[in-house]
Amino acid sequence: MPPYLLGLRLSGRRVLVVGGGRVAQRRVPALLAADAAVELVAPEVTPSLEDLIVSRGGNGPGRIVWHRRPYRPGDCAGAWLVQALTDDAKVNAAVAAEAEQARVWCVRADDAESSAAWTPASGRVGDTTVGVLAGGDPRHAAGVRDAIVDGLRDGTLEARHHRRKPVGVALVGGGPGDPGLITVRGRRLLAQADVVVTDRLAPRGLLDELPADTEVIDAAKIPYGRTVTQERINDYLVEHARQGRFVVRLKGGDPFVFGRGFEEVLHCARHGVPVTVVPGVTSAVAVPSAAGIPVTHRGVTQEFHVVSAHAAPDDPASTVDWAALGRSTGTLVLLMAVERMTLIAETLIRYGRSSDTPVAVIQEGTLPGQKALTATLGTVAGEMAAAGIRPPAIVVVGDVVNVAREIDMIRADMGRDP
Repeated sequence: MPPYLLGLRLSGRRVLVVGGGRVAQRRVPALLAADAAVELVAPEVTPSLEDLIVSRGGNGPGRIVWHRRPYRPGDCAGAWLVQALTDDAKVNAAVAAEAEQARVWCVRADDAESSAAWTPASGRVGDTTVGVLAGGDPRHAAGVRDAIVDGLRDGTLEARHHRRKPVGVALVGGGPGDPGLITVRGRRLLAQADVVVTDRLAPRGLLDELPADTEVIDAAKIPYGRTVTQERINDYLVEHARQGRFVVRLKGGDPFVFGRGFEEVLHCARHGVPVTVVPGVTSAVAVPSAAGIPVTHRGVTQEFHVVSAHAAPDDPASTVDWAALGRSTGTLVLLMAVERMTLIAETLIRYGRSSDTPVAVIQEGTLPGQKALTATLGTVAGEMAAAGIRPPAIVVVGDVVNVAREIDMIRADMGRDP
């Protein structure tokens, strides 16, 4: 007979977990997330469970108490739910028998057919919880669960069947360029948009996935070329939101890292338009990572500085302390620096950086056209010009560039014939 699927509200209720191995390691966090008062009976536990015990001990809901011993008859008394999760079938059978006698639901991890209750493959997206049972087949259940959760996360299910359309404006960070690097929440909101106001650095591949009736407004700001003013972009957001349309402002990277995102939030707030901010993966860290360059590395540097170089070092509009950056030994990540790299390199050298400091330049990071070159602070401007480097590109200055070179040398050595 098919089981009866039920959502248990366990807040403050005692749940007994017998066993401290890998199955318990998966189950206990979900019980704690449900605010259950978990009592764990096991002679030993995994390191992850021990960490939970230390951090979530004490009294009240959402806590865990460890009884460091084997199971004993009587442990099920007072429990609302029991989980028999040891690797000993006899122990699990004894726990299940005691729970059955006490009329307490018990889940046996080792024997679905002998288990009074099954734990569904579950997932949560926003305020929606999905639970799937597949006749006791956990792999099949997990596969179906994943398909449903993925559809909810990327918005494809919700876009077709939504009942509660979001309101106002969502300011969504699209990540460094690869469509797969947008957050799941950002992708879900994008699929529900009536209007998308997008810039040139946003993951444009996602626009092809939008419903045909979604209006897409190009708000590109092309360096030294065509541009849409920030004021006009602000107006787009308010105008469409006031018409009752859900607007997604899709920006590259993170909207609050040199993205003028907060200006858009302020404009909407002044006009009474609600705004949801969805952070994005900033290209300042993601692009060096995509090129195999860590911005920090133990024994090399404990700091990194992210700098907008849209204003040259000698420009009165620049607020960057170039003298401090020249003296620093930390990694420098320079955005919008391609056109000004000659002056930037000269300035950093003048203030103390060695002309031999390693530099990497990554163009179109995370995208199929990604390419990178390595140079030194003294040679980088000339090498960029010779290679035809153009925006968008990220410049990384510091010894972490040599860390990436070490990886390349190791791989080259491994590929050589013995």
